Amino acid sequence: MRILHTSDWHIGRSFHGHSTLEALRGVLERLVAQVRENDVDLVLVAGDVFDSAAPSAACYPVLSDTLLALRETGATVVVTSGNHDSAARLGFQSALLRDGILVLTDPAAVGTPVTIDDAAGPVHVYGIPYLEPALVRHVWPGVPMRSQHDALTHAMSLIRADHTARGGRAVVMSHCFAAGVEATPGVEREIRQGSLDVVPVSVFDDLDYVALGHIHGRQTLAERVRYAGAPLHYSFGEQDKPRGSWLVDLDENGFEKAEWLELPVPRRLVTVRGALDDLLTDERFADAEDAWVCAQYTDTTPQIDPMRRLQQRFPHCATVMHTPDAPRVSDERSYAQRVRHARSDAELIDAFLVHVREGEGADERERELIRDVLDDHALTEARS
Repeated sequence: MRILHTSDWHIGRSFHGHSTLEALRGVLERLVAQVRENDVDLVLVAGDVFDSAAPSAACYPVLSDTLLALRETGATVVVTSGNHDSAARLGFQSALLRDGILVLTDPAAVGTPVTIDDAAGPVHVYGIPYLEPALVRHVWPGVPMRSQHDALTHAMSLIRADHTARGGRAVVMSHCFAAGVEATPGVEREIRQGSLDVVPVSVFDDLDYVALGHIHGRQTLAERVRYAGAPLHYSFGEQDKPRGSWLVDLDENGFEKAEWLELPVPRRLVTVRGALDDLLTDERFADAEDAWVCAQYTDTTPQIDPMRRLQQRFPHCATVMHTPDAPRVSDERSYAQRVRHARSDAELIDAFLVHVREGEGADERERELIRDVLDDHALTEARS
């Protein structure tokens, strides 16, 4: 059996205020083509289909069109909900979709698989929706449910009991934060509380394949336990991470191999760093002119209207950061203390600049200008 493992579509997420719907639609169209080209039998979408529990109306056609197109390739499609999704909304939509598209959102049903047969026999697919301990305690009364680890351990005990009775090959889908995974800072909205919600990889032992979601970059935690990541870049923290999905083959004995299928990147993400004047003129930044740009300018002091100026060269500049190269000199005195200790008007002005610039006083050119202004003022006073 041939499986395509994808996850974290996040339909409806914006990128620094820009809609990603059309870019995502194009990438998912390519994913559908890959399913067709590779004769995929089963598509697994491991959670966070939507970015919000209440997605806008424009998000639903992207999901419905993609799922229907995947089904038209002949593949069976199985979808689970993640921590961003509304399980109720996804579950409601499942009743409107055709046979061969299954949306698994009910925690109480984790021990009941979707079974698909191939020439070697049955493959049982167990979908685990995101399990928030506080919200699933009522599903399994009497079972300790203090952490996601507790919830997943119990869910896996139900799955193992069912699989033992059925036999055949077993595939599990889960949306979680597995131990050993490398998260992207500022990307995955944390579902951890200290170490309570980190799930050991051993929870998924003895399965033929585990399709994980939640982490936006591809990762292999064990040969049979993998994250596919998101199909689109949603943060500059992800810019160097490839986009794609896992193409997994099962033979009669279980896992055989996994191959990475690249997806296109509609617009590259690039971080440029340098003095603002260099960013605006230096040819070494020319290849970023058609990319999404995170600009880090290193001038000692903040510059006027940097975003507008940068967008004249980089039309898709999405964010600007002031990150000076020179470390700021720490001055623990308060502004009032600096003013009291100023011995001249020049020092008084410098104290003000240190205050408003968060530690950075006048540079040499500015000190010369300040001296000229103060000298002119003193001359005017003397004449009056």
